[in-house]
Amino acid sequence: TMPIEGLAWMFVEVETDEGVTGLGECTSYMTNPHAYHGIDFIKQLIIGTDPGNIEEIWQRIFHTHSNLSGPGYVSHLISAIDIALWDIKGKVLGVPIYDLLGGPVRDRVPLYTHVQDQWYDGITIADMVAAAKKTKAAGYTAIKTDPFKWQRDPNPAFRGATMVERLDPKAIAEAVDWMDALREAVGPNYELMVDAHARFDVASAIAGARALEHTNLIWFEEPTHVESNEALRQVRENVSVPLCIGERHFTRWDYVPVLQERLVDYIMPDICWTGGISELRRIAALAEPYYIRISPHDALGPVSIAAGFQVCMTTPNLYRQECLHTWFDDFKKIITPAFNVQDGCIIPSGRPGLGIELVHEE
Repeated sequence: TMPIEGLAWMFVEVETDEGVTGLGECTSYMTNPHAYHGIDFIKQLIIGTDPGNIEEIWQRIFHTHSNLSGPGYVSHLISAIDIALWDIKGKVLGVPIYDLLGGPVRDRVPLYTHVQDQWYDGITIADMVAAAKKTKAAGYTAIKTDPFKWQRDPNPAFRGATMVERLDPKAIAEAVDWMDALREAVGPNYELMVDAHARFDVASAIAGARALEHTNLIWFEEPTHVESNEALRQVRENVSVPLCIGERHFTRWDYVPVLQERLVDYIMPDICWTGGISELRRIAALAEPYYIRISPHDALGPVSIAAGFQVCMTTPNLYRQECLHTWFDDFKKIITPAFNVQDGCIIPSGRPGLGIELVHEE
């Protein structure tokens, strides 16, 4: 069970007839029972094949499932298999995965993390400020938060917001108070990001971003619903805050129009949703000639962190890798060895493959 109540980590292990096992993950915010059936079907495609043929297996799964729409459901399933196959290859060759991707371009991967969002019931500005100061003291140098209160659906079974939200002046004023307090707590040179969680209409997104410009944000994330690039373009043309999208985009094809039309400054694919190490690597390379930086999304589980780290070590146009640093103690219960985090960065262990193993007893 994850630190988020009601959700669960979903790990996949791929075994070989030579005794080497690879570890993957396709954890999502929404526990999807179809994923289990999808993995069963994928078994028919890969059992008996050479696990070293990672690209061929990726393409075979993707195109076999093309009638189900590649992005989303299928790319989640591919992600777990792809990560596990890279883990196997690294173990067989005795090197970290980043050595197989061309070698490192840095000696550590910088992280950004979170403090509480305003929409959590009972959380005050004072609570958030205390958490931010503690986070800074722990060595983290970048924080993200959602300063906008959510309009909850009256049905308690539905956890999300009700359709497209409108920001009224009170909500914007409360968000400004939240971010001003955060900025004062961490100082003028600390890196801050805002996540709008793809909730707002265009006018609200523009008003919210403009109201927070003075807080000197690294980015304003997912200002509108992701279905419309035209909505994103309208926001882009009317705010000066850098924009970021990506967790609701999946394969490289989703990113092409966003990159070509220069609609954002940062992208944030999730390695467990987009198609694994292979696809995250391709998306990062696709963004590089547009001088757009990549920041792998969220990393709900430890395998996601480990896999994203391997790509980040080799990616020139990296910003930071996202994490929730308060989950690292939970990760220690289910993986070994624990991540070596120093001054808000993950330090490579040099271990082969992903560099971690699942603790099955937990």
